[in-house]
Amino acid sequence: MSTIGDWLAEHADLDRRDREVLLCRAAALTRGQILSRPERPLERTVLATLQTWAERRRRGEPVAYILGERDFWALTFAVSPAVLVPRPETELLVEAGIDVLVESRSRPGAGNRGAVPVLELGTGSGAVAIALAVEAEARALAIEVSATDINPQALEVARGNGRRHGADIAWLQSDWFQAVSGRYHLIVSNPPYVAEDDPHLEALAHEPRLALAAGADGLDAIRTLAAAAPGYLDPGGVLLLEHGHDQGAAVRALLAVAGFEDVETLPDLAGLDRVTRARARRRCR
Repeated sequence: MSTIGDWLAEHADLDRRDREVLLCRAAALTRGQILSRPERPLERTVLATLQTWAERRRRGEPVAYILGERDFWALTFAVSPAVLVPRPETELLVEAGIDVLVESRSRPGAGNRGAVPVLELGTGSGAVAIALAVEAEARALAIEVSATDINPQALEVARGNGRRHGADIAWLQSDWFQAVSGRYHLIVSNPPYVAEDDPHLEALAHEPRLALAAGADGLDAIRTLAAAAPGYLDPGGVLLLEHGHDQGAAVRALLAVAGFEDVETLPDLAGLDRVTRARARRRCR
């Protein structure tokens, strides 16, 4: 009978971390258990499952799709090929959003205001909107979160994740702002920002192209959001956009042209440009 060590050696062409994650799930073991007992035999049913999963991974399918879930912001989210797999670098979007909400609470007169309206555009799995809602509740920050996506299948995934984590979110099918009304203090988005001819798209073939690519330079979606967002933000409200590591200057320029103030780009943990923050013009006094 094949052992843990046998299986890991047999599939050494796969990334080791991927092998360990798949093995842990199929055999219902921890990483410590598989590393400490490589001689442990694997049941035939487990081996059959692992064989199928290994073949899918060789075809480029993300581990998150194979397992049907991905961790993000210390929460576990269901994912499917209808949604982009949440990335660790996108947690910066949540961190920056929470900073905006904390800042809002500390302003004069904040105690007289009700829940702060928050909007996420292009929610996908709902990870960002849900993380914001869960984190805000943990910090006793009163917010009302709405989230949109153009894809109804993506919204079904997001709704399920919302129920899973007890997040009270208004889900809305919308092509960006098309079906959105009202104004928000905070708008966040991780829009598609990869150029249509970028060779990296080949490695992402299993993920929805609509959530990845945006025109010849990757900035088409960001152009749309930068131009339209002022009409949906409160005076002094904040827009947060995730973008590529080499797009910070271009995004700042687009936001400046759209009339935003206090435009700044925030680095991710690797020190790369990742999220740009901009404030809508305040009313003249």
